[in-house]
Amino acid sequence: MSPRPQSIVQSIVAFDYGTKRIGVAVGQTVSGTASPVATVRSRAGNPDWNAIRAIVESFAPEALVVGIPIEVDEGEDTIEHPMTRPVMRFADQLHGLFGLPVHIVDERLSTYEARSRAPGDGQIDAVAAQVILETWLHASALPGAPRAA
Repeated sequence: MSPRPQSIVQSIVAFDYGTKRIGVAVGQTVSGTASPVATVRSRAGNPDWNAIRAIVESFAPEALVVGIPIEVDEGEDTIEHPMTRPVMRFADQLHGLFGLPVHIVDERLSTYEARSRAPGDGQIDAVAAQVILETWLHASALPGAPRAA
């Protein structure tokens, strides 16, 4: 059996991880656009893996993107955000469950931008995932840009 041919159009699913809610968005590399899909519940940091699996299986993406919070101190040095480790654990779990590449993206200001775009409070997390995915798609489209942050 030959491997699946690499498609020019790649579907990508992105996540905005939170301990209560996880925003999900989907986009395509050829158009460079993304759309909010859903907000998945998480209880005490435990994602609803059945809901996540259903979303990933329905879109059959070539890769996943996860936003990671990055903080910068007054001296412009990067410092670890309290959510960094839980987000990285979530990204590792995604890779383990689906065997897909997982790209990490700086999600700074994604929720702020999502609040200005979202039609209602119930969609902020999914729109934040959309912003994260658009950031990754834009960076990936630049000549010579690395595909992972």
